[in-house]
Amino acid sequence: MTVGQGLRALPPWLLRRLERLPSHLRLHRSSRPSPTAGATTDLGARLWTTVRETWHLGLTAFGGPPVHFKLFYDKFVTKLGWVDEQVYQELFSVCQALSGPASTKMLYCVLLLHLGLVPAVAGFFIWRSVRAKTPQGPLPGAAGMYALSVGVSNVGEALPGPAYALLSGLNAATVGIIALAAVQLAGQAITDRLSRALVFLAAAAGLLHNALWYFPLLMALAGAAAVAHDYRWVHRPLRYEAGAWRRVRSRGGGTDADPGETELGHQHQQQQQQQQHRREQGEADEGEEPPPPRVVPPGRRLHNTSWKTGLALAAAFFASFAAVMVARGALKPAQPLLFRLFANMYLAGTVIFGGGPVVVPLLREYIVAEGWVSPRDFLIGLALIQAFPGPNFNFAVYLGGLAHAHHGPGQGQGQGQDKYGDGHGRGTNGGGGGGNGLAGAAIGFVGIFLPGLVLVHAMTGVWGAARGRRWVRSLLRGVNAGAVGLVFTAVYRLWQMGRVDAGAQAGAALGDEPWWAAVAAGSYVGGAWFGVRPPVAIVAGAVLGLLWYAVVSR
Repeated sequence: MTVGQGLRALPPWLLRRLERLPSHLRLHRSSRPSPTAGATTDLGARLWTTVRETWHLGLTAFGGPPVHFKLFYDKFVTKLGWVDEQVYQELFSVCQALSGPASTKMLYCVLLLHLGLVPAVAGFFIWRSVRAKTPQGPLPGAAGMYALSVGVSNVGEALPGPAYALLSGLNAATVGIIALAAVQLAGQAITDRLSRALVFLAAAAGLLHNALWYFPLLMALAGAAAVAHDYRWVHRPLRYEAGAWRRVRSRGGGTDADPGETELGHQHQQQQQQQQHRREQGEADEGEEPPPPRVVPPGRRLHNTSWKTGLALAAAFFASFAAVMVARGALKPAQPLLFRLFANMYLAGTVIFGGGPVVVPLLREYIVAEGWVSPRDFLIGLALIQAFPGPNFNFAVYLGGLAHAHHGPGQGQGQGQDKYGDGHGRGTNGGGGGGNGLAGAAIGFVGIFLPGLVLVHAMTGVWGAARGRRWVRSLLRGVNAGAVGLVFTAVYRLWQMGRVDAGAQAGAALGDEPWWAAVAAGSYVGGAWFGVRPPVAIVAGAVLGLLWYAVVSR
């Protein structure tokens, strides 16, 4: 027997393992310590390095996570060499798979890997406090959103006509930008027919119901569907039933058959099932797969956090999450506003997959639906936040400050005495509310950002052991597809409430006025086909809104 004949006699699954052996050897040789691991141990020097290399990133951070990831790649991989491309791709997968602001988590992980925990936390606050140009001058991003909430809380119930046109133009352009983001995210999330179906089903289901628990349930179901599909939990029963139906039809619709033929048919079916099981077992090998080519080598961990520490940290977080949710549901009538606000932000920060486009509909459901912020004020903030660089997660600072200003001390501790039936969303004392909203803004900041940072820190220890598990990747693939579908839901809901005027301060459909539909379409087309940057599209939307007012007011 020749060597070739002997190899052909081996089982197929063993041949596949032998074919992968050279790539495993290359990964093993490349698993030596990273050349960037020798960063200085002096904390002061590391903090100075953090400030020097990250203070300016937010100044060019318009355009959302795709632009942020490109900035980070150029800075930390190409220019500084803090991480190599394999590590960057691995971090990218981890950050995209977990809840929270993806670009913020990416920056945190790069700093954590190269400089350590304290510089990573410092870099997070620098990134969240990037200086953004406002009409009053440069202000830190989070502080700017808080200042905006204070200003909006003191705005009267009626706005000038040009202000409504300006806001409608900004919102129309924003809808076009988010629609483009939805299409781009779908292009990344759709890898097969299943993920395509999950994106569609999540988007369609998201239109049918509104509840705090509904979006997380849809994403969990999408993840479970991906696991069931990849492990063929549904395929085998369906294949068996289809085979049985074909056998019945081949016998003439249920006529009596020879017992010997029936027994032979059963034996043939069992043999086919056993062969299919062996093929799937050879491909999966007890639910484990080798890592994809572009990942960190198995011998290299993302950080010095062990998998046990990572599991403990994740378990502690989910225990705290469960405690907050139980208290939120059991003690609701007696809860102070700040606790309810923190619970809703904590929930939103835990279940937001997909980044900034997903945070908009979730925060609308968790804040506006509670009666803490009016739809009009929500739309004002949504329009103006586009003038700030960085992720849309700072929107939580604006909403938290506004909610506390409207319903803080002096407004009672109930569930929200004014459910905004008038569409203006003011507290009982008018525009001023019960406080300056600083505590609410701080609660919104902590509640929305803490879950993502804690989970990504825990996952840096766990991911090295978990990434080879087939069910983990299947679960995350389904969750991501469901999250992308909810971005399309956000586009529809923002479309239905994007137009603001004196008679529809709670928002009306952009399609009611063809001009706003054209602005939204132009924003989408400009970004998709002509490379128009989001800030330019936002400014163009504002100008077109004022132009519309100048024409119709004559």
